[in-house]
Amino acid sequence: MSYLLRVQLPDRPGSLGALALALGSVGADILSLDVVERGAGFAVDDLVVEVPPNALPDTLITAAESLGDVHVDSIRPYSGVLDTHRELELIDHVASARDDRLQVLVDGVPRVLRVGWSTVIDMGPQGAYRLVGSQSAPQTQAGSAPWMPLEKPVVLDPEADWVPQIWRDMDTKLAAAPLGNTGKVLLLGRPGGPDFRPSEVARLGYLAGIVATVLG
Repeated sequence: MSYLLRVQLPDRPGSLGALALALGSVGADILSLDVVERGAGFAVDDLVVEVPPNALPDTLITAAESLGDVHVDSIRPYSGVLDTHRELELIDHVASARDDRLQVLVDGVPRVLRVGWSTVIDMGPQGAYRLVGSQSAPQTQAGSAPWMPLEKPVVLDPEADWVPQIWRDMDTKLAAAPLGNTGKVLLLGRPGGPDFRPSEVARLGYLAGIVATVLG
C-alpha cells in the first residue's frame, strides 16, 4: 500500500535523512519525493511512501512527528509514483489528442496536481455551467460561479454561499485558473485538504495558460 504524505520540515541538511530513518523504523519505504514549497527555514515536501500490508497510516504520522520539528499536513492513499515531468506529459497528451481535448485535460489534472477532481466551467446565458469533468468529479454541480470571469489563478473560499453543501461537508479545498482568454476556467477540488499552497496555485496557472495556448 502506498500513501502520499505531505510534510513540513526544517529546510536544513539532514532533515530529510532523519525523516527517512523515522519512517523506516515503522517499515515504510520512500519511493519518491517532490518539493512543493520552500519558505524561511522550512520546506513542504510530498513523499510517496510504501508500507507493509495491513500497516496503519497513523503509524506514519506518529513516526514523522516523533522528530518534533516535523508536521504532517495530510496523508492519503496514492497509486503511482511522483514524476517531475508530469505537467509536460499532460500538455503533450492534450496536444496530441484528436478530439475531446478538454476531457483529456481534466482526466489528467488530478494525478498531475494531486487533487481529488477537476472540471472546466464556462459561462452561458443562464450563468456558469460545467463543460467537462474528471471521472472523480462530484455529481453535484455548483449552481453559480460569482467569481467568474477570472483573470488569474486563485484559491476559492470553500465556505462561500455558491459552494454546494456536499462539497463543504467533505471539506473540499478549491482553486481555479483561467484557460487563457476563452472565458473558461479550470476548477480543482481537493476533498479533505490539504489547503492549496501558493506554489501549487502558481503551477495551476502556468499549466492552464500553456494548455490554453495549445488548444488555440
